[in-house]
Amino acid sequence: MENLDVTVLRALRDWRVAGKQALLVTVVRTWGSSPRPIGSIMALCEDGAVMGSVSGGCIEDDLIARIDRMLADGTLTRFGPLFDAARMGGAFTLAAMAVPAADVERVAAIVNAFPEVAHNYAREHELNLWFVVATATPEGIDDAVRRIEAATGLAVLAFPKEREYFVELRLPA
Repeated sequence: MENLDVTVLRALRDWRVAGKQALLVTVVRTWGSSPRPIGSIMALCEDGAVMGSVSGGCIEDDLIARIDRMLADGTLTRFGPLFDAARMGGAFTLAAMAVPAADVERVAAIVNAFPEVAHNYAREHELNLWFVVATATPEGIDDAVRRIEAATGLAVLAFPKEREYFVELRLPA
């Protein structure tokens, strides 16, 4: 018999391979009486399919409705996993570029095509395109930055983490 976590991850993989949008929800903290331990996972597919559980069925419907509502009203613009590349032996860095206003969409598409970049954000600033570069090895950061510069013809400024802060973000539902 297959472990439930493996079943959930296989379903998530299959949905993504089929070209469907899907996400993984993970219990990262509990309090009071919690039916599921930290690390419990649930996968959600754009077609409404659900695999796994984060609460034994107590809150899943409400969680799904809240995520849908926040995506619909723009509170969330991207919902996806966060990996600590450094804890897995890799590295990550915050990066920024000064992109001519007329080229922001074109350059953003080029940057997003790199597997080391999950997403980017436009900002109203001289450095108007920001993104995170994550690589399997610390040495991979410089290589990825050089390749992005070559593909865009623009300089990439890398801002490696010097200190980590915990900001507990709670969005009203």
